[in-house]
Amino acid sequence: MSAQEATPWWRNAVIYQVYPRSFADGNGDGIGDIAGIRARLPYLSELGADAVWISPWYRSPMVDGGYDVADYRDIDPLFGTLAEAEALIREAHALGLRIIVDMVPNHCSDQHHWFQAALKSGPGSPERERFHFLDGKGEAGDEPPNNWMAGFGGSAWKRVAGADGTPGQWYLHLFTAEQPDFNWNHPDVRAEFESILRFWLDRGIDGFRIDMANLLIKQEGLPDRPSMAPDSPSPYEDRPEVHEIYRAWRRIANSYDGDRVFVGELWVGPQSLARYLRPDELHTGFNFAYMQAPWDAARLKAVIDETLAQHTAIGAPATWVLGNHDITRVVTRYGRADSSFAPGGVRVHNAPVDLRLGTRRARAAALLYLALPGSAYVYQGEELGLWEVEDIPAELRQDPTLAQSGGTDPGRDGCRVPLPWESAAPGFGFTPHDAAAAPWLPQPAAWRERAVDAQEGDPRSMLGLYRQALRVRRAETGLRAGELTWLPGDESVLAFTRGDGFGCVANLGQSAVPLPAHSDVLIASTPTPGALLPPDATAWLRL
Repeated sequence: MSAQEATPWWRNAVIYQVYPRSFADGNGDGIGDIAGIRARLPYLSELGADAVWISPWYRSPMVDGGYDVADYRDIDPLFGTLAEAEALIREAHALGLRIIVDMVPNHCSDQHHWFQAALKSGPGSPERERFHFLDGKGEAGDEPPNNWMAGFGGSAWKRVAGADGTPGQWYLHLFTAEQPDFNWNHPDVRAEFESILRFWLDRGIDGFRIDMANLLIKQEGLPDRPSMAPDSPSPYEDRPEVHEIYRAWRRIANSYDGDRVFVGELWVGPQSLARYLRPDELHTGFNFAYMQAPWDAARLKAVIDETLAQHTAIGAPATWVLGNHDITRVVTRYGRADSSFAPGGVRVHNAPVDLRLGTRRARAAALLYLALPGSAYVYQGEELGLWEVEDIPAELRQDPTLAQSGGTDPGRDGCRVPLPWESAAPGFGFTPHDAAAAPWLPQPAAWRERAVDAQEGDPRSMLGLYRQALRVRRAETGLRAGELTWLPGDESVLAFTRGDGFGCVANLGQSAVPLPAHSDVLIASTPTPGALLPPDATAWLRL
């Protein structure tokens, strides 16, 4: 067995994120579905992805884009059927693609049968112990039990009525009121999710992306949060008891054939992240520090060094991410004066943006992050160079952030607009040609030039860049296993080698720089005339 065959696939995989509502519509109702994904699996295989991560497809009222789950063992009719999901898994495997699905363990939908039973059963019942129900403060119990705030704005508590219609207890929801938090100290909750994991592993799922993986355990007694500052100690984030849960999950994954994987959505500091990635817990965790960093050589180099040092110390692979379904699209971010992304605050909206500059930098960023050691995630549409859609009418927006922020935060719909597949087709081919419904969010007319068929066959296009980069990444031994060694040079340039003879040079400065001695340019984000690398460009070299 070669070293490559002995290395688990997830340590250096390229994983493509599908947001089902917006990837491809197979039945013509204007909303993406499993039929659409199945039809486009060959596209993902040709792109060069190793795996596909599918955002929640479970039965849900869709208050929060499917992250309010009513039934973890069934597919929402909006997307299709369980039989179609099983067929998708088989068809993906036949193409060499692995499938990762979202798991949402912190909260469920208020339509979940457990929560409905809790509402009917009343205070002190076993059914309510699966959630966080408390009496309110104040003489009449009309004040929330503590000062915790919901992630989308407002209090994290909602009061329910008693059997006689009078105001009763409050329940915890760290997100929308329709998403009650589970009580993970209850054995029923732990047993239920272990059963759910087995349900999907039995159907051939290759892994799980764990939503808000650091929030499950709340401090005993649910005390007030001393400070609302983002970096202050929190009674509901990153509690040490959460690691018991993931050790149990890892044992389940290890009991199945093949390399099944967990990737955690972990909004935690670097030292905490390492604890989740110990050998008996999660396999990988999203590297949000890299995604948040601005287009600045010093900042990016610092994040890369810190990430690799932390992950090497515990034997875990790093992950590299430019965007996802919650984040302003990279073309727009990199086209702004402030190209960083800070979670938890109001999203920047309608700030001046230079889309040509953003596209140039996004091309360079793609080659930079795809050359780093570890696994890489591609959010649907990044390979097409799509930008954030900021002129969606308020009445068409569906993200709950808009309403819960009182209109101050436009929410995340701008990065969730349906993909353009065919430049001349209605809905740019997102829907079938004879579809009665338009795409669920409007697509910019200018996306005609970014449609898949408009970029097919053009090696200079963003799609051509990604396809070529992923082919080279798969072929280059140094990009699969080689360690990163920095090359000396200008402080505005990130230059490094990996393995024997592979080099990556990214120029984040304002002037062209000479490329190091090389025998071949494997791929470049922009032409390199005279062996000079222009500003906001990256090249892969044979040194």
